[in-house]
Amino acid sequence: MNTLVTENRVRAQKVRITEDELQVELEDGRTISVPLAWFPRLWYGTPEERNQWQLIGGGEGIHWPQLDEDIAVHHLLAGIPSQESRASLARWLAQRSQNSQNITVASKSQ
Repeated sequence: MNTLVTENRVRAQKVRITEDELQVELEDGRTISVPLAWFPRLWYGTPEERNQWQLIGGGEGIHWPQLDEDIAVHHLLAGIPSQESRASLARWLAQRSQNSQNITVASKSQ
């Protein structure tokens, strides 16, 4: 019988995002790199939004407040991409598009 064992107490200390990768430096010296496409909200986010991350749970997770995205470090280690449904992502993208249109209209009227 095969059993998957994940490390629950692994903690992130630094995050870096390139055009196509999420890179997480761990406290134990390892670095995890996963495709940015695994996390559509990060993929669709601007570089400024992607760089506004916070460590949560003492480094057991990473949060992007502007993108409403949370990623557990042990999921990265286990190779688990975003579990968000297509319908949920579509709603988020529609809301994001509507918000950017509202900002554009408001800035033009000032």
